[in-house]
Amino acid sequence: MTSHTHQTHPDIIKRLNRARGHLQGVIQMIEDERPCLDIAQQLHAVEKAIQQAKRTLVQDHIDHCLEKALGPRDKAQRARVEEFKAIARYL
Repeated sequence: MTSHTHQTHPDIIKRLNRARGHLQGVIQMIEDERPCLDIAQQLHAVEKAIQQAKRTLVQDHIDHCLEKALGPRDKAQRARVEEFKAIARYL
């Protein structure tokens, strides 16, 4: 397996590190017996941060790795790939 780094990886790492710290805060909130609504709101924020990190990683993969693997394409093939990339943003 070859290793590879994309331009977005440092940002993804930062986002995941913030989510990790935030999750530690949520654990502390539970241990401190904070209200469930407050805890649920913070868990939602952690979930969104992780979801955005995943979305960035997948989009980066599509934009770089998939493009490279597909190689040269005709106009119709490029249009289909662009459509796929556009719809993948909704994941």
